[in-house]
Amino acid sequence: MSTSSAPTLSRRRVLSGSLGLAALLGVGSLTSGCGLLGGAGSARTLRLVVTENAPFQEPTQLAERILEAEGWEFDATYVTDIIQPNHAVSNGEYDVNFFQNISYLRQFNEDNDLDIEPIFFMFEQPSGIYSQGYDSLEEIPDGAQIALPVDTANNGRGIRLLARGGLIEIDESKPVAALSVRDITANPKNLQFIEVDQQSVGQIYSDVDAVFGFARLLAEIDVLPEEVLIMESAEEALPFALAVCARPGFRDEEPERYQALKAAYHSTEVREWYGEYLDGLLTPAFDRDIDAAWEQVNGS
Repeated sequence: MSTSSAPTLSRRRVLSGSLGLAALLGVGSLTSGCGLLGGAGSARTLRLVVTENAPFQEPTQLAERILEAEGWEFDATYVTDIIQPNHAVSNGEYDVNFFQNISYLRQFNEDNDLDIEPIFFMFEQPSGIYSQGYDSLEEIPDGAQIALPVDTANNGRGIRLLARGGLIEIDESKPVAALSVRDITANPKNLQFIEVDQQSVGQIYSDVDAVFGFARLLAEIDVLPEEVLIMESAEEALPFALAVCARPGFRDEEPERYQALKAAYHSTEVREWYGEYLDGLLTPAFDRDIDAAWEQVNGS
């Protein structure tokens, strides 16, 4: 079986749920039938693994059109998995991935003994504590159920906001991306914490007393940013800006591919798309210093 036909927009592989996980779980390869789907391509081929979600997928499709017009062969795989894309890039099956913030990447590298690096920022997204039943943090009752993302980096963001809002006290010596419920030093309201997949916050929003969530995900269920009880500041949110990431040395060893990808992703077309999506809720982070931010989250 051959998989060598030139990749086009219509050939995009969309892997979701258990199918996406199964396809990505190979130790050294992503396989389909008898052919290898992964594997870095030629010097004029760009292979990406990207979250199957509009703020990632739509800009990638715009970048694809730009790059194909410039003579690049572009092959994007869209997934819902947030674990295997880093392994797939580390194994050399894909050139880059686009699905994560840099604090999540730092923790993932540490937990999995990887050294994936962010190569450029894409967008920042405001995140905060929201509630269907209460209009302020002060109204949240004793014993309330609070939903937090299960992954460590985003879990800590919610805990920090609850502490800033006065509902809990935390070990202030811990970096936010490493905070967990174990670092709560005082919980006077006996809040109960439920950890959920970050993409599922909208689904359980009405079942709990409050959630920490991304404004874009809540906007999809008609919860507006102005309904937030407490929001991250721009500087608090920077370590959680979304980035395109690659193996170490990609920028220096593959300068043509790096520059082509960055130019396409940071194009006017992509900037305009973010400006229109959810009335400009997401802010392009094209001008943010990726290296300085990466040093910051790594404690350098």
